[in-house]
Amino acid sequence: MTDRPMLDRSPHLHGAYAPVTEEVTAFDLPVTGSLPPGLDGRYLRNGPNPMGLDDPGHWFLGAGMVHGLRLRNGRAEWYRNRWVRSREVAGALGEPWPAGPVHDGMDFAANTHVVAHAGRTLATVEAGPLPYELTAELETVGPCDFGGTLPGGYAAHTKPDRLTGDLHAVAYYWGWDHVQHVVIGPDGTVTGTTDVPVDDGPMMHDFALTERYVVLFDLPVTFNMDAAAAGSRLPYAWNRAHPARVGLLPRAGAVREARWFDVDPCWVFHTLNAHDDGDRVVVDLCRYDGPYDMTVLTEQGALTLERWTVDPVAGRVTRQELDDRPQEFPRVDERVVSRPHRYGYSVVTAELDRATVRMDGSFRDDAFAGALLKHDLSAGTVETHRFPRDAVAGEGVFVPSAPDAAEDDGYVMAFVHDPDRGAADLVVLAAQDFAAPPVAVVHLPARIPLGFHGSWIADE
Repeated sequence: MTDRPMLDRSPHLHGAYAPVTEEVTAFDLPVTGSLPPGLDGRYLRNGPNPMGLDDPGHWFLGAGMVHGLRLRNGRAEWYRNRWVRSREVAGALGEPWPAGPVHDGMDFAANTHVVAHAGRTLATVEAGPLPYELTAELETVGPCDFGGTLPGGYAAHTKPDRLTGDLHAVAYYWGWDHVQHVVIGPDGTVTGTTDVPVDDGPMMHDFALTERYVVLFDLPVTFNMDAAAAGSRLPYAWNRAHPARVGLLPRAGAVREARWFDVDPCWVFHTLNAHDDGDRVVVDLCRYDGPYDMTVLTEQGALTLERWTVDPVAGRVTRQELDDRPQEFPRVDERVVSRPHRYGYSVVTAELDRATVRMDGSFRDDAFAGALLKHDLSAGTVETHRFPRDAVAGEGVFVPSAPDAAEDDGYVMAFVHDPDRGAADLVVLAAQDFAAPPVAVVHLPARIPLGFHGSWIADE
């Protein structure tokens, strides 16, 4: 592919966010340090990467590009980056569209997460479009409706239950009067769906899972008809008239109805994890205080890591601040999803103005800072791993050193932009020596724009 001129209107098209213009394949990548020999698998990350000259108008709307690194036997075998071939992307690349099912005419190059389940690698996105299945080498297979068993659209975020082998999601779509809890079984087909009535078409970017409940966040960012009529491709806005509440939907039972609990108006993009605590439910999450403007996507008030305790007996939700530093993209060891956890990992974010336009028209590109956090939630302590000046770190993903290793026995992986090389590194940190220098750094041949979420997909 040839280089394309970069766009010049949105701050999310400049600096560390700037799209790359080529698909790259590279083999036998150089490594500083030593890759642990037990790390056999693929580290994949998804994010927006607009094509061509048209400004998509919002960071959430760029075509998805998945970046992947193959590790095996202490070697970094390959790096690849590939656009997800939706109909529009395939046409722009002069390729035939792989074809497949489409939900309500909404085909989109899924740009938010990339997960593995039942032998499939899936790029996911929220608000209605279907996920896209990818090969192990990141080529697009096509849109996926799980063998025709998915009744509607799907979701960006999923939660694996390692004990049952199920994959849970909560899908929302502006044309529905409900959100839908979807369970994909170990065989890769839908084993159950539950519709939960809601008003105003709320955006539910994420949810949480316990052994007994699906935890829903019905918050005041809702579908906005005026924005839709004006042609906005992201017609969601803060709705002061929409009550903020948390719902507990039982995972089992003949009648599955959500019970709702009021909370102060706020916004939540991401949860760390949740678990049952007797009759109560404990949820750790990143909370934005007060009204949230979806068009700006920066801190608009306090952004903190909090613990919410939902008490169905008392009928209320209590909040506890766990860490007051602005942070996002919280992750937990996925083996403990829905069960008690001790550790969590997050990315330090910058001050309010750091992803906005300066007075002279230039852009500040450090909305993500050069640091990752490790939280010991039992001890109430936080460790910080700081990267070199002007380096920019993405989401950190925990990888256990072995399938039966303890919760903190493993590594944290993240793509980090190296300003000296103008390219990205995969940095591997020892979770139990978090602030120490990395155990390994894989030097990639290309830049990776700041994006969203990723997964470690271990070899079977």
